[in-house]
Amino acid sequence: MSAARPLTTLRAVALTAALPLLLTACGYGSEAKKDDAPKADVAADAKKLSATEVRIGYFPNLTHATALVGLQEGLIAKELGATTIKPQSFNAGPSEIEALNGGSLDIGFIGPSPSINAYVKSKGSNLRIISGSASGGVKLVVNPAKIKTLDDLKGKNIATPQKGNTQDVAFLNWIAEKGWKVDPESGKGDVSVVRTDNKVTPDAFKSGSIDGAWVPEPTASKLVADGGSVLLDETALWPDKKFVITNIIVSQKFLKEHPDVVEAVLTGTVKTNEWINANPDKAKASANAKLAAEGGKPLDAKVIDPAWPSILITDDPLAATLKTQSEWAVKAKLIEQPDLNGIYDLKLLNKVLKAAGKPEVSDAGLGAK
Repeated sequence: MSAARPLTTLRAVALTAALPLLLTACGYGSEAKKDDAPKADVAADAKKLSATEVRIGYFPNLTHATALVGLQEGLIAKELGATTIKPQSFNAGPSEIEALNGGSLDIGFIGPSPSINAYVKSKGSNLRIISGSASGGVKLVVNPAKIKTLDDLKGKNIATPQKGNTQDVAFLNWIAEKGWKVDPESGKGDVSVVRTDNKVTPDAFKSGSIDGAWVPEPTASKLVADGGSVLLDETALWPDKKFVITNIIVSQKFLKEHPDVVEAVLTGTVKTNEWINANPDKAKASANAKLAAEGGKPLDAKVIDPAWPSILITDDPLAATLKTQSEWAVKAKLIEQPDLNGIYDLKLLNKVLKAAGKPEVSDAGLGAK
C-alpha cells in the first residue's frame, strides 16, 4: 500500500470546507443571497394563485441550468401569473436545507445527497422531491504527467468537494470496487481522498497539492483548462449513462398549502427544460449570462463549451439512481440504512407531463402514499 503524502496546508483548507455528512452538497461554499429574477409581464387579469410569492433556491452551477435559464428567460415566472418569484442563490446544500427547514425557502434545486440526508434526519417530515432537473456533468480530471491510467490513482491525492457529498460517495464506491481501501472518515488509504471546496480545487490542482479531482461542472472543465485531462466521465459507470445530479425539492408544508403554485413552477421547469434541449446554444448563453450576474463575470468559452454538453437536462428524477447512491453511502459506512419511502411526490409533475403530451416518470417505489 502506498502512503499518502503529507498535505498539512491543504488539509487545513479541506477541514474548513468539509462539512459533516448531514446536509452535504456539491456547491461552492455556504452563503445565500437574494436575487432579482427578470419580471415577466403581468397583466391585470393574470391568474391568481393561492400564494402571492414563491421563494425558489438554487446554486450558481451549470448543473442547476433549469433554474439559471428558467429565471433568466422568465419562463418560470410566466407560469406563475400574479405570484412573484423570490429567487435565492445558495452555494451549498446545508444553507439551502436550513432555509427550507426554517421556512424562508419554499422550493429548491439541490443534489441527491443533501436531499437524502435532510429527509432521513427529519424522519421524512421536511421535504419531498418533486422533479428531476439534471443528470451527469461529473468527471475525474487528473494531472496527465502523474496519472495516465486508472490504476495510477493508487497512492495519489484526489479531491472531492465534501465528505459524504454526491461525488465523494461515488468516488469512494469506485475505489471499493477496485478492491482498494480508504477510511471514509479521514480519506486516508490506498488513495488519499482530499475533501476540498470546489472554489479551492483549481488552485490546489495548479500548485500540485492534489493530483486530480472527482468533481462536477464547471470545476471539471476549469481543471482541464489548467492542463488537466479527463480520465473518467462518471456517466460511463451508470446504466443508460444517466444518474441524478440535481433534484427539485419542496417544503412539505408549502406543497400541502399551495399545490397550485407548485404545479405552476413545475409547468415552468418542464417548459424551460424543453427550451434548453431545443436551443442548446441559446440556453448555454442564457445560463452563462445568469452566472455572470451572480459572480460578476461569465465563464470562459474554454470552460463552458466542453462543460455544457456533458450535462443532460431532464424532468425525470432518475429515482432508481438516487436509491443506488444511498446504497453506496451505506456501503461506505457514511450513513446507516435510510428509509426513503415517501421521499418522492411526482403526482404534480406527472400531471404536467401528461398535459404536455410527455411520458410520465417513475419514483422507483419511493413515492408518497
